[in-house]
Amino acid sequence: MRRYSKLQEEYHKLEKDYTDEVARNLDLQYQFDSLQAEYRNSRDQQQEIERLYENTRRLKHDMKNHIMVIASYLNNGEVDQAKEYLSVVLDKLNRVYSYIQTGNSVLNYIINTKLEYAQQNGIQFKAEIENLPFAKMGSVDFSAVLSNALDNAIEASRNTEDKFIYVSILKKRGYDTISVKNKIDRSVLAENPHLISTKDKEEAHGYGVKQIKAITEKYDGIVDIYEEDGMFCIGIMIPSQ
Repeated sequence: MRRYSKLQEEYHKLEKDYTDEVARNLDLQYQFDSLQAEYRNSRDQQQEIERLYENTRRLKHDMKNHIMVIASYLNNGEVDQAKEYLSVVLDKLNRVYSYIQTGNSVLNYIINTKLEYAQQNGIQFKAEIENLPFAKMGSVDFSAVLSNALDNAIEASRNTEDKFIYVSILKKRGYDTISVKNKIDRSVLAENPHLISTKDKEEAHGYGVKQIKAITEKYDGIVDIYEEDGMFCIGIMIPSQ
């Protein structure tokens, strides 16, 4: 009996030690994954900055040539040709993406990558962004939430007549908030109230919503999905503390 009690005691101790070790390993794995994701984002961001810098340098060089061409037209009294040439140049300038700098490397990379892609697809956007730490969230979870919200809006906007996305990342009443809105031709929630994903991708908003909700709930946050003023809206609120 005494032998059994001793074995039982040793077993429970070993079980506890094993459980603690597994928990430590999981925590280390999560920290490693977060650090790895942050490193990749920082590296990709640096490459993106270098690419945009090169584009800006090339644009500056091209502008000198454009001004010389326009001046030549004007010197020759060819005003209509100058106006037409200037219109083409302005159209090209409107397509040039301006880099958004927030002070948060993960946020920088996601916002600039997604919004540049949106611009390339003819989608207009407006962004209001504060430099928020989202301190409670790991960088992997933050990346997943923001990327999914933007991907949904971009994919849906590609099939709408009015292509427009509004993004805000602001602190409100003790919450770090993400709001992504996009124009819609018809009500998404009326046709698909539960946002169930479809195989043929007819309903883009269904993709990623489940993951957004799961991650937000993990941090005791709130997800609000609604429609107003002809826009599909998703609001994500994470407690600041």
